[in-house]
Amino acid sequence: MSKAFRVYSLVMIGVLSVFMAGCGGDDNPAPPALVEFVAATPPSGSTIEPDATITVTFDAAPGNVVVNRGAAITTGQTVTISGPFDAGLLSLGLAWADGFRVLNYTVEPPTPVVHTVEPPTPVAPEGMVLIPAGEFQMGSNAPEAENDEQPVHTVYLDAFFMDEYEVTNLEYKQFVLANPLWRKDRIDSNIHDEDYLKHWSGNDYPGGKANHPVVYVSWYAAAAYAKWVGKRLPTEAEWEKAARGGLSGKVYPWGNVIDTGKANYGRNIGDTTAVGRYPPNGYGLYDMAGNVWEWCLDEYNHDFYFSSPRRNPLSGAHSVEWIMDNFIIFKTERVLRGGSWYGNPEFLRVADRLRVTTPTYTNSDVGFRCVRAQ
Repeated sequence: MSKAFRVYSLVMIGVLSVFMAGCGGDDNPAPPALVEFVAATPPSGSTIEPDATITVTFDAAPGNVVVNRGAAITTGQTVTISGPFDAGLLSLGLAWADGFRVLNYTVEPPTPVVHTVEPPTPVAPEGMVLIPAGEFQMGSNAPEAENDEQPVHTVYLDAFFMDEYEVTNLEYKQFVLANPLWRKDRIDSNIHDEDYLKHWSGNDYPGGKANHPVVYVSWYAAAAYAKWVGKRLPTEAEWEKAARGGLSGKVYPWGNVIDTGKANYGRNIGDTTAVGRYPPNGYGLYDMAGNVWEWCLDEYNHDFYFSSPRRNPLSGAHSVEWIMDNFIIFKTERVLRGGSWYGNPEFLRVADRLRVTTPTYTNSDVGFRCVRAQ
């Protein structure tokens, strides 16, 4: 064998050895890729609520994930961790086959649940209705309005109760029987105009009129009755708000059109009618227009609306209590509201004000109703 052939054989053997080595089996395979944390929502460092849910995503399914706080549910590459978590600093540890991660949060204290208890709706005394607190527009700028009804202005009134009906003959008789000094044969001449209870016979009202409004009563007599039953006369503002019945800007308690089916006025009947004969207004009050004029507590002031207080206005005194405690000393002008069975339609307007020069005044179409603070 030649020397050249021997060299060639050795080279070929080396090449075959390398080739065989490359084609043989792999005794050390590469390890599988590790499952890595990708993100958390909300991110670490956030402030969360005690009942928050934290969502953690991985780049592959992490298998079983263990947490040191809350409960974890794994779905594919996503782990959902739910509380509740204690308020304060939260270090949330996550462990899975390939790693461990700590997420830090601030857990806010739970917001206290405030249970608001609405105050119960006041129960109106028998025979009275609740007039709710709130604002209304008092007065009128309509073409037919008198100067003393202007300007229209906003008034806020506290809630109060008002008699559903005008005070009747039967009710007033109970008063005079219990208070002899207010009987027609014993009343002080300084507190009426000689026509007090003019159509009564002694202590008896006319037959068949027990439920008609009492008439021929002076402002003093109306105030005395109101005080006796634990009530008082309404202020002008209270009367007007009540008469409007929740309507705004209307001419009459029911709307803008006069209607003989809604009130006793203009001598259509020729006398008073029993209280409650006509439909009530929106508050459930009867005869706020027509039947008889109604006394108000205030002193009459032609220009009062220009300077009227916004809240619970009262003309002529600082408080309704002071007027009621001292009503017998007043000599100034008073106000009637609401029109009557005798009067023309314009007097039935809710904004109309009738000036009365003396509290001693009485007439066949003048009566009253009472109010009480809530």
